[in-house]
Amino acid sequence: MDKVTDKKLEKYFKVTEKALNKVKIAPPKQTHLYKIAEDFLDMAERYFKDAKHFAKTDKVTAFAALNYAHGWLDAGARIGLFDVGHDNKLFTVD
Repeated sequence: MDKVTDKKLEKYFKVTEKALNKVKIAPPKQTHLYKIAEDFLDMAERYFKDAKHFAKTDKVTAFAALNYAHGWLDAGARIGLFDVGHDNKLFTVD
């Protein structure tokens, strides 16, 4: 059975942090979609923060939180809330 190792956790922290730094909110600021994009980004940031917290005590929960964080980012990119520069390595786009 695969385990959530420190090495695996470190890898996914780096990947998700890179994705967080890449996203730019795409819709114009005055629109309803901008607020939705902000909410998606906020959720991703909160899960990322949770993952950092849990990494100290519960690697499985930390890994799950990282997956949720990246999932919010990926979903936002996929539906056009985030401009990710056509990066199909970090996101499921194009």
